Amino acid sequence: MIWRAFNFPRYRLVSLPTPLEKALNISRDLGVRLYIKRDDVMELALGGNKVRKLEFILGNALAKGCDTLITRGAFHSNHARLTAAAARKAGLDVYLVLTPPGSPDLQGNVLLDKLLGAKMVYAKDYREADKVMQELADKLRAEGRKPYIILGGGASPYGVLGYIHASLELMQQLYTIEEKPRYIVLATGTGTTQAGLLLGLKLLGVNDVKVIGISISRNSDEARNRVYNLINDTINLLNIDMKVDYSDIIVYDDYVFGGYSEVTREVVDTMKYTALKEGLILDPVYTAKAMYGLIDLIRRGCIEKDSTVVFIHTGGTPIPFQLNKVIEKYL
Repeated sequence: MIWRAFNFPRYRLVSLPTPLEKALNISRDLGVRLYIKRDDVMELALGGNKVRKLEFILGNALAKGCDTLITRGAFHSNHARLTAAAARKAGLDVYLVLTPPGSPDLQGNVLLDKLLGAKMVYAKDYREADKVMQELADKLRAEGRKPYIILGGGASPYGVLGYIHASLELMQQLYTIEEKPRYIVLATGTGTTQAGLLLGLKLLGVNDVKVIGISISRNSDEARNRVYNLINDTINLLNIDMKVDYSDIIVYDDYVFGGYSEVTREVVDTMKYTALKEGLILDPVYTAKAMYGLIDLIRRGCIEKDSTVVFIHTGGTPIPFQLNKVIEKYL
């Protein structure tokens, strides 16, 4: 049934597959076989997990004849940066509605947004941003344009399709090296990436791999609800007879460290640890929290020693430059 996910318009933005590399030094430290799925290594505007989502979202927008993309995100939003880059690659105009947390200072993702020529509008929070996006779309339609609104983080069934495909790509890579994962661990924000991986594995008939989301802001119940709803919306889009049990959705909220975009010593120490051990650069908003959670779950015995574990590196390369001042406090 996974082949149904191939029947939707897709605008190719990057070369795939992304690398899958073994983290030899961290594996020895933690007593597991840890592989890193490098979705931070893509040729489009420094890459990241949002690219996979945007391939199908953009495909849908182009199929509808749209000429402008509108989306929202925090000032340091990876999704905003990559939406701008994807729009330019496809020859579309782009509006970004940016909000706190973070700063509109010209560095990190904001600098790249500007370089990409995105039209940037500021709002006080995501609720106002949603209203602004709709007002922008109405204004553009009145001018004869065809705008397409993308929800924050690409959280839609079309975004989920990107990680259904990624689940197939990842399992093919693992089977090639004769590895069978026990756990897949990732940062969970909007829940779209986790929904795609979990649904993709179910469609492949892989039922013995646990997909663990490390929430970067929301409590576990809210995060699980988001993943569950996205899965069901995507099942409806695919028009398939399938059910994913709510109990299959695993999200830990022990590692939010004060909330979205909050940077603590633990987060920076994790960034230093992976940099020193593997030359692997994480960001403080998403991937460092997820890696901290993975390490702690191994130490607590929630992930067994000698397990094969895949960590999804979802990107975020510009964020350390944007949050350099707060990171500097702990270096």
